[in-house]
Amino acid sequence: MVLRVLHLVGSAVSEFYCNLSRLYAQDCLESLANPALYEFYIAYITPDRQWRFPTDLSRDAIDSAHPMAFAEAVRVLATLKIDVMVPQMFCIPGMTDYRALFDLLTIPYLGNTPEVMALTTNKAKAKAVVAAVGVRVPQGELLRPGNYPSINPAAVIKPVDADNSLGVVLVKDWCDYDTALKTAFTYADEVLVEPFIELGREVRCGIVVQDGQLVCLPLEEYNLDSDRQPIRKHDDKINQNKNGDLHLVAKNNTKAWIVDPADPVTERVWDIAKQCHVALGCRHYSLFDFRIDPSGQPWFLEAGLYCSFASKSVISTMAKATGIPLDKLFQMVLSNLQ
Repeated sequence: MVLRVLHLVGSAVSEFYCNLSRLYAQDCLESLANPALYEFYIAYITPDRQWRFPTDLSRDAIDSAHPMAFAEAVRVLATLKIDVMVPQMFCIPGMTDYRALFDLLTIPYLGNTPEVMALTTNKAKAKAVVAAVGVRVPQGELLRPGNYPSINPAAVIKPVDADNSLGVVLVKDWCDYDTALKTAFTYADEVLVEPFIELGREVRCGIVVQDGQLVCLPLEEYNLDSDRQPIRKHDDKINQNKNGDLHLVAKNNTKAWIVDPADPVTERVWDIAKQCHVALGCRHYSLFDFRIDPSGQPWFLEAGLYCSFASKSVISTMAKATGIPLDKLFQMVLSNLQ
């Protein structure tokens, strides 16, 4: 039986998120193409909240596709008889509202529910939940415009619900707070201020659910330096060329690498990541960032609960390192719907 798979791509918020979504989704479509197993369809959302059903993700195909409101799009979805949807949207509405729409349409999708995505997109709420089960988190402050932090520098300022390190600033002196807050507030209505955790290491841990069990994948470690680069910034992850096209800069072994599972930090992080997965109510898969202080203690930083099943997706890279190719990973996650 050929599975009819819809890729939900684009953004209801900005062209930046449209391009980011298209970048990952295109990789997925190319990497998983197998007409014997899958029939792929694309639903593309634009910032005006119009829907399109292009034949591919080229700019020409998207521009020539008929734009339609949701009511008309629902009729198209009904005719397509979709078996499963793969969420490829990275904006907040894409991770929440649009997943909820597919719940209403009773079309199953891979990944976490809109409720879990809404919880974990808010860094302060996610921290509070995992802290309640004993996971160590930096004890920060949540600020609104007009508030001023009481945390002594050094401190890290981050928009509470922005992604890809947008607006993240390391403050080393009290006089730097004003500029850093102004930067962070351009990306969110609330800002999280956390005490800076001295760098030992920084790693990311992925989990995949297989036969009801949490399978931890090899950690990915980021190339940071206490003096030159103590935290990860937006430019360490994504760059944009003069044509507006995005490309990923953290996908080579100079920026990040897979940690040997025999490394003592691995088991420690795996145990904590499982606690986070359960506490946050995750399903299918999960992904968490941890700061490791010089004593070897992991600190939860944030959750990033998405996987585009692109060859360059973090979970895909981790799975490959443990001998699970992308096509098998996709089938593993699909099996959770059975």
